[in-house]
Amino acid sequence: TFKMKILLIGPSECGKTALANFLSDTTETIGADYCPTQGVRILEFESHNLSNGNKNSACEVKLWDCAGDFKFESCWPALMKDSNGVVIVFNPDVPSHLKEIETWYSTFIFSQGLQEAQCLLVAHHKPGSGADSTRPPLAPQLNKLPLIHSNLEEEPEDVRQEFHKYLGNVMRMLSEKQEREEMSIIT
Repeated sequence: TFKMKILLIGPSECGKTALANFLSDTTETIGADYCPTQGVRILEFESHNLSNGNKNSACEVKLWDCAGDFKFESCWPALMKDSNGVVIVFNPDVPSHLKEIETWYSTFIFSQGLQEAQCLLVAHHKPGSGADSTRPPLAPQLNKLPLIHSNLEEEPEDVRQEFHKYLGNVMRMLSEKQEREEMSIIT
């Protein structure tokens, strides 16, 4: 079974924890009072039937719900260690988020040299914000990354499917890397 470490990062109060709970089927009351994550929460779950190119397989996912507060910056290197993918969540209705995610990108994605397939941008719409599904105006380096819109009130299953597809992409990359490493040992 593949094991995968995925970081969920982004500005404070953009909805990372609500999304993490939903994607991992951790039931916490939706719409409970806001409570900022301190440092990190790690959610573990299994994801089945990920299409891995040639076969479907299961995967153990560790979803690291990382605090959005920059006061935890000193922990970031530890969070990034051995991570296989990064999901940046932001609220597209908050202009400062569009700027701030550039910092998250350069720290967590660019510095680790992650491939585009290992990354996902999630424009997370808060309940009642309406569903504007146009691509928000982002910096050029962010425009290369896949982006999905998340609206847990209106289309939760779309979000789950897109995340599932993303995990499949990450797993394909991991299995290709593993095969290359095995081949280099043989040759």
